[in-house]
Amino acid sequence: MSLELSKRSMNITPSVTLAIDAKAKEMAAAGEDVIGLGAGEPDFDTPEYIREAAVVALNKGMTRYTPVGGTLPLRKEICDKLLRENGLSYKPSEIIVSNGAKHSIYNALYAIIDEGDEVLLPSPCWVSYPEMVAMVGGVPVMVPGAEEDDFLVDAEALAKYVSPRTKALILNSPNNPNGCVWPREMLEGIAALAVEKGFHIISDEIYEKLVYDGRRHVSIASINEDIKARTIVVNGVSKAYAMTGWRIGYAAGPGKVIDAMTSFQSHATSNPNSIAQYAAMEAMKGGEEEIRKMVAEFEARRDLMYALVNAIPGLSCRMPEGAFYIMVNIKYTFGKSWNGRVIEGSMDFADCLLESQHVAVVPGLPFGADAHLRLSYAISREKIERGLARIAAFVGELK
Repeated sequence: MSLELSKRSMNITPSVTLAIDAKAKEMAAAGEDVIGLGAGEPDFDTPEYIREAAVVALNKGMTRYTPVGGTLPLRKEICDKLLRENGLSYKPSEIIVSNGAKHSIYNALYAIIDEGDEVLLPSPCWVSYPEMVAMVGGVPVMVPGAEEDDFLVDAEALAKYVSPRTKALILNSPNNPNGCVWPREMLEGIAALAVEKGFHIISDEIYEKLVYDGRRHVSIASINEDIKARTIVVNGVSKAYAMTGWRIGYAAGPGKVIDAMTSFQSHATSNPNSIAQYAAMEAMKGGEEEIRKMVAEFEARRDLMYALVNAIPGLSCRMPEGAFYIMVNIKYTFGKSWNGRVIEGSMDFADCLLESQHVAVVPGLPFGADAHLRLSYAISREKIERGLARIAAFVGELK
């Protein structure tokens, strides 16, 4: 009997964002001058005080198994953070620490989704959301956001996609890939809809500290107790503290849901890395000045990229309010050609651009926005300027 893969595994689509980043790094390793505008992580080093905490943990011998859902000191620190910064009151038993925020989201979906349940996804959305929904047997339902509305989807738009099978909504604010930030009044409408229709909300808040122009992030769970009882808040240390490789994320929610997530995690992965847990705890105790410096630099880079994109004839973008991404409208280039290849979508544009100008970008198709590209400004200003100059040159070559 031949070894065959399961139907479920065959239906999983690899992450395009990671694939393009890997291809760009491979080209750079071969000596080519590649500029990557696709990165989904800060280009800053993890702050020194956090790295020192990891050394302390090593020297103290904190290298053994921890409780599956994370150490009690870390869960207490997460409770303190949520109360202090988000106005949310949780007990340590209502917290689970996982191997990154992505792991937390998957655990949450596994805990609440049955075969055939529908999950609403405002789009463009992160490429992993629909894949994770499908991996647990659910049905992803894309709810398109209009570019002229900054890609924001309100309760009225969501209500049209609610069905008897709707079990959850994944809300990502600030948003990857488009940088939009849901305002409080819009969240209030979505919260009322979720309570009325009886579905859960998974609130992915991993970019919460990366907001600009004096705006403040609002967690939908803080609207009222009714929606808090239906919300699983997901966050982590990857983006705010430049700790992407440390793989520490967490979720806060109703005790019954957190218990189910912990049971699943106990068999799937056991506890997250013990050293990284200690470092994450120390990270959340301080570092606000480090974060302010990083946010200020990201804001300056955003402004630079926004201006450069809109200076290219035929391309345009909206000003994002958070995260570190810009969605660029490339519809003008469709039907044009480069080196005999017709640009019919974002995948064509990205492939030709990489081949022609050695600039790596992420096509919008896997996000649900084929007329767009996602550019990341988690790189230096010098690289932003060089990268956009090359994109301008590429667009100028199209016939």
